[in-house]
Order: sequence, then structure tokens, then C-alpha cells
Amino acid sequence: MESLLPAFLAACLAEIGDKTQILALLLAVRFRAPGTVFAGVALAALANSLIGAAGGVLVHALINFRAATLLMAIALVFAGIGALLRQRDPEVASYGRIGTFLTCFLGFLILEFGDKTQFLTMALAARSDSLWLTAAGATAGIAAANAPAIWIGRRWRAILPLRAVRIGVGVLLLFLGTIAALTALRLI
Repeated sequence: MESLLPAFLAACLAEIGDKTQILALLLAVRFRAPGTVFAGVALAALANSLIGAAGGVLVHALINFRAATLLMAIALVFAGIGALLRQRDPEVASYGRIGTFLTCFLGFLILEFGDKTQFLTMALAARSDSLWLTAAGATAGIAAANAPAIWIGRRWRAILPLRAVRIGVGVLLLFLGTIAALTALRLI
């Protein structure tokens, strides 16, 4: 259980204002079927979280706990830097006539693959050696961060001051990454 909550919180924070959240918003506006969009996003989040957690479990066998903590610190710092960088809105591609669900699933799967949230999931799984709990926590965090954008739609950007929130999240992730790095290096 020690990996479920950290994975949830890390994924939720990393997704706020991220390009994948903006994609979820654009898909919800385009298709006007929030339930279907959410289902596609959630399934893609599960697939990417499982890939990241599986990579972390493989890495866990190769490194010690301090190295895994340092890996987590690096992932948090990268996520913090990513949150501070300006995001461009992703383009909503057309995948032909495959339907709303598959379009949302494929679009989110492709955009989330190799993203900072997947790297964080991998690092957390490497530290805890828990595939299922880390993947479940990360999936729930991604879903929780994207749900308001999907269900509220265009008003999401007017309600939430994304720039200020992204700066706050970026600073928090950088702080947590610094603390984890100092802990891993036994400096505190």
C-alpha cells in the first residue's frame, strides 16, 4: 500500500496543466461525449501506467534502495521542470472513422507514452517494487487530474488559472525532488 498513495499524488500533480490534460479537454470539446472520452483516457492511462510500473519493477532488481530513491528524485525534478515550461496545445489528429473511444484512447496513449508521468511511475515502482499498486495509483491520479477538464470542458481554462497552478506544482515537485535527492545522498 505504500506505493499506491505516492503514485496517485505524483501522477495527479504531474498531469495538472500538462499537454495530456489539454488533449483530454480538446477531445471532450470535439466529441461532446465526456463519458466516452473519460473511458478512453482512463484506459490509455492504465496502459501507460502498467508499462511504466513494469519498467520500474525490472529496474528494482538491478539497483539498491538509495539508487531507486535518487531515480525518484530525478523523476520529480524533471516533472517539476516540465511543469514550469510553457506547454503548447496538442493537435487533435483524426484517426479515420474509428470512433470517439478509440480516437481518445490512441491519442492519449501516444501523447502520454514517455511522458513525465510515466517516468515518475517507473521511478516509484523501482523504489517500491510494486507493479499493481503503483500502476493503480498512477492511473487513478491521471484520471483524477483529467476528469475535471473532460467534464467541465471549455470553462476549465477560465476556472483554473493554469499558469499559476503549473508554477505552484512545478515548484512543489522541484522541492520534493530536492528533498528526495538529499535523502538518497544521505545529506539530510
